[in-house]
Amino acid sequence: MLIVDTALRKRAENDNPIKVGMIGSGFMGRGVANQIINSVPGMLLVAISNRHIDGARRAYEEAGSTDIRNVSSQSEMDSAIHDGVPAVTEDALLLTRAAEIDVLIDVTGAIEFGAQVTLDAIQHGKHLVSMNAELDGTVGAILKVKADQAGVILSGCDGDQPGVQMNLYRFVKSIGLTPLVCGNIKGLQDPYRNPTTQKGFAEQWGQHPHMVTSFADGSKISFEQAIVANATGMCVSKRGMIGADHRGHVDELTTHYDIEELKSLGGIVDYVVGSQPGPGVYVMATLDDPKQRHYLNLYKLGEGPLYSFYTPYHLCHFEVPLSAARVVLFGDAVLAPVGAPKVEVITMAKTNLKSGDTLDGIGWYMTYGEAENANVTKTENLLPMGIAEGCKLKRDIPKDQALTYDDVILPEGRLVDKLRAEQTSYFKDV
Repeated sequence: MLIVDTALRKRAENDNPIKVGMIGSGFMGRGVANQIINSVPGMLLVAISNRHIDGARRAYEEAGSTDIRNVSSQSEMDSAIHDGVPAVTEDALLLTRAAEIDVLIDVTGAIEFGAQVTLDAIQHGKHLVSMNAELDGTVGAILKVKADQAGVILSGCDGDQPGVQMNLYRFVKSIGLTPLVCGNIKGLQDPYRNPTTQKGFAEQWGQHPHMVTSFADGSKISFEQAIVANATGMCVSKRGMIGADHRGHVDELTTHYDIEELKSLGGIVDYVVGSQPGPGVYVMATLDDPKQRHYLNLYKLGEGPLYSFYTPYHLCHFEVPLSAARVVLFGDAVLAPVGAPKVEVITMAKTNLKSGDTLDGIGWYMTYGEAENANVTKTENLLPMGIAEGCKLKRDIPKDQALTYDDVILPEGRLVDKLRAEQTSYFKDV
């Protein structure tokens, strides 16, 4: 941030702002739009696409923009950007193909649509910052390969907990410690929550019940921790992570982990429920040098062997524009897969499922996601949560059983299945 804000200010002074296109304008997208328009000098939100154009217009209008142009062709999009008039459209590909857009932000959370948009962005030389952990946790590794080949950057974002963890992880490594746990602090974890149970909370905050459910039933945190694992090379110590209920401070967790086990595993991702300072993140790290351990003790971090570092908040849309700036100005991804997947999110039955049922999506009534090591997912042919929606069951599945590919018939013609197959083939020897 201390570099990014200066660089953005210089772009503003030189009248050379970063031009951003945003895909999706729901609850979080409207926050991102407001932040860029009103609080980020050196950056312009030049276009928004949304499946309903009124939602895109709403994002601009709530942020105070009134001169907005509806566009439906590439020439109209390019003219609006050239004229300095905010553009709205229902066609996301007009953004991926707009010559003057420097970077895209995906705020959809949709896997199949997100895959289509991301692949088109890569093919047209566009950097992309994603708030779509579900897509990243399903086919992020192969999309990263394609982005590298095309010379563009795919990045997770600051503000969301995975990005905040990665910032903290990188800081801890930069001062010479070895991170062994990357953790997320939750207030609630109940795999059986559904849109009916979460309806009241969702209405209170103006969110969709299924999105809120994905937070409550553990699916979202599984995707978030999976992409942290895939960006750091860490794993999970067991299916679903440890997920301790700990009502004290995260500093107290330094005695809750077995450091030798952590070392043998190469570090783990995890979460805790109810800890302070919620809803932040934490990193547990170790250091071999006794001289430096003496200094850490002096600086009130204790005697080790594990040391606690934490960020007490994650500010979501406030920080997302900074991710776009990092990508454009410094070629710096907030987080991205470092190779083959290390952790996947698998599909678990939320209730007793019947043969012939068609599975609903993430955060609905039928399934929840759990983090599992990728080698186990491969060996047991487990069904990724990001693939599950729309699959038809071949047989009855009891509550809390993990689903496999053998249990389902996949929908025809989906890009995400093609990318998944390509990812499996590309990393088959890893």
